[in-house]
Amino acid sequence: MHRNDLAVTSLLREAADVGAALPCANNPHLWFSERPADLELAKAGCRLCPLRGPCLAGAVERAEPCGVWGGEIIQRGRVLAVKRPPGRPPKRPGKVRRH
Repeated sequence: MHRNDLAVTSLLREAADVGAALPCANNPHLWFSERPADLELAKAGCRLCPLRGPCLAGAVERAEPCGVWGGEIIQRGRVLAVKRPPGRPPKRPGKVRRH
């Protein structure tokens, strides 16, 4: 089992103990998508989660490599404000490289 799967499984068990349904239980792959729009949906799903605080704290403590944890995007163990799509950023207009 992948490390992310173990962390999500642990949160699901904790939610069952408090009698809550976690938003990430329905579609956990959304929380680990590479698409920024998916991650924003996942963040929105976390807003009312009763385990939002412990989820984020655990992710930061474990230095999770990626995903949405506790309503925040984590990449390489750090909280990101937004996720940029993969690929090279567009060139800035007006900036010309001269060789």
